[in-house]
Amino acid sequence: MKLLLTSAGVKNASIHDALVDLLGKPIAESNALCIPTAGYGHPTGSPAGAWRFITGQSSTPMCELGWKSLGVLELTALPSIGAERWVPWVQEADVLLVNGGDALYLCHWMRQSGLADLLPSLRELVWVGLSAGSMVMTPRIGADFVGWQSPTGSDGTLGVVDFSIFPHLDHPALPENTMADAETWAAGLSNPAYAIDDDTAIKVSDGVVEIVSEGRWRLFST
Repeated sequence: MKLLLTSAGVKNASIHDALVDLLGKPIAESNALCIPTAGYGHPTGSPAGAWRFITGQSSTPMCELGWKSLGVLELTALPSIGAERWVPWVQEADVLLVNGGDALYLCHWMRQSGLADLLPSLRELVWVGLSAGSMVMTPRIGADFVGWQSPTGSDGTLGVVDFSIFPHLDHPALPENTMADAETWAAGLSNPAYAIDDDTAIKVSDGVVEIVSEGRWRLFST
């Protein structure tokens, strides 16, 4: 699986080009499924927020990029319909577009649905994460980002990559997201971590990590 881990979607030409490179073909020839699930677990999430994400009405470009086809994959529904139905949908997709919200809630439903177990077999699939949709791929999100309480009682996520992510660095609506705040957050982790702003993404392909940025970012090493 290939990853494009963003803070706020495909916000600039550099991130757009990185997405096309991972796909290996134009967006207009690529089939996408979008996953709104994380938004429902966040205290500020709402049905309207899910609608804006799916319809491309939000400020975080994902679904409105001109895909050949676009469908909705709601993870909370998958356990009730059976893997024989939904697994082929994922296998036939070129890309999963994963909304932000609560990373622990998203992680829980990825595991409950079986999607987390399926992903390692999908070597050509591209995962495009938005905020929590990116953080879910990390080993831990850190105590600062814990909202929804996981049944495990921890801040652990999937650990597909070996670094954590502090999104929305320097966002004007999030005064608690300064570089100093990110440094304090990173000090509480036992693994490397990146702070990234909304014009930055982390591209991972064949185990190679590349920063794609027209903005500001920082790596905190252990």
